[in-house]
Amino acid sequence: MYRGLLAVTRILGIDPGSRKTGYGVIDVERSNARYVASGVIRLPDGPLPERLKLIFDAVSQIAQQYQPQQMAIENVFMSKSAGSALKLGQARGAAIVAATHADLPVAEYEARKVKQAVVGNGGADKLQVQHMVKTLLKLPASPQEDAADALAVALCHMHTMQTLIQSSAGSRARFRRGRLSVT
Repeated sequence: MYRGLLAVTRILGIDPGSRKTGYGVIDVERSNARYVASGVIRLPDGPLPERLKLIFDAVSQIAQQYQPQQMAIENVFMSKSAGSALKLGQARGAAIVAATHADLPVAEYEARKVKQAVVGNGGADKLQVQHMVKTLLKLPASPQEDAADALAVALCHMHTMQTLIQSSAGSRARFRRGRLSVT
């Protein structure tokens, strides 16, 4: 079932990683975003399955604590090595399973689209993303890099949902099987 932007919608953004996973929570009312929380899930050295469990547990706890209605996550990008991309994909999977376990619809965004939505340039660097997140959310200081990326994912989802709602007068945007689609 589609859960559009209600009077106030809470969005959880995730920037996945097998060493550090950023999260950011925003509230959206009409076209205004308000910062709720953000941080970084730091994963200790150790076997990958144990780190994946920590990601699952932490995202589950964040979802329980902040009660978002939707989750947005960054897609896997091609990494320097296949092994790194595979680990990143598994970290994403752990976060996605935690979200679906909490009955959250999940939207996925390419890094370039996130940067385009927040900075206006799909090739923006991390400092530009941090600066724009700080500016858009009226924060007193720039959030940590991974937390800023997660907040950017949440902001991208907000903009995407608003665009879909505005442009879908004759069509319907909804989540099917946890994926965003427009019919």
